[in-house]
Amino acid sequence: MKLLLPYPPSANHYWRKWNNRMVISKEGRAYRAEVCELLSAAGGGGIRKPPSGGRIALMMDAFPPDRRRRDLDNLQKPLLDALQHAGVYEDDSQVDLLVSRRRERRDGGRVVVTLAALPLRWCPVCGMPLGPGSNN
Repeated sequence: MKLLLPYPPSANHYWRKWNNRMVISKEGRAYRAEVCELLSAAGGGGIRKPPSGGRIALMMDAFPPDRRRRDLDNLQKPLLDALQHAGVYEDDSQVDLLVSRRRERRDGGRVVVTLAALPLRWCPVCGMPLGPGSNN
């Protein structure tokens, strides 16, 4: 499954302290809602959740909106949480393989997410077949 999504807020902007506890920020809630809306519109009622025990590989290509320095790992948690909230999978603890790549800048930024069930039949980076007879 391949998804084209908006660029997520950094984890530095995703959480806020309120009344002595950590909560998702207004920016984080808006991002989650946007992802939910995009995925429900694209799938005609939302994406079906895989079995709760299903193991997942997730590949993320991040196209930043500008040339500012950014920590790639700060995009993972907001994105994974938004995908869980949208019903792409039951829980983000199902993700056993997480690959993130920084790509070239794009106006507005975006993230291309590729999800696959484990075990993989292809490499999420190069697309080459994996397993017996694949010469890998």
